Amino acid sequence: MSAVANRSIYAVLTLLLFGIPARAHDGPPFPIIVDKKIGPCIVSLWTHPDIGTGTFWVIVDPPPGSAIPKDLRVEIAVQPVDGRIPERRFVAPVDDSSNQLQYKALIPFDRQEFVRAQVFLTSSKGSGDASAKVEITPVGPASRWSLVLFIFPFAGVGFLWFRAVSVRRSRRKVVS
Repeated sequence: MSAVANRSIYAVLTLLLFGIPARAHDGPPFPIIVDKKIGPCIVSLWTHPDIGTGTFWVIVDPPPGSAIPKDLRVEIAVQPVDGRIPERRFVAPVDDSSNQLQYKALIPFDRQEFVRAQVFLTSSKGSGDASAKVEITPVGPASRWSLVLFIFPFAGVGFLWFRAVSVRRSRRKVVS
């Protein structure tokens, strides 16, 4: 094995052994409450909790054998777990972007921290609430160096492929 290959293997092993766990969320929304009975409805709360504007979707289904109340009102309240600011409530209007009944709230966040998110349902058929803790995360990679770290595995595979092709070509020349 060549010295370059040995150094590459040591670099990969070092990154795997001493890698820093990823904390930021950068991807599709994820559920924080799933199929919970709240008042007269079955509710799931999905979120994409980014610093700047966090998005919360409340997906509402009727319990078996009943219907969703026509006067249903959905609100989402958020407050940092450490209590640094008071609870803020946001009305979630109906979101017509999907084929299911869902409500959407855009909520401003100013820093990375854990918050308690609470969904409130009120209607003439009943009311209720549920809460969950969620971490507000930075948008995109945490730093410029993250991009280099993300590209490293792909560059490594490309390097190994190029090296294999080079070795194969040199063996063909020796045989010919």
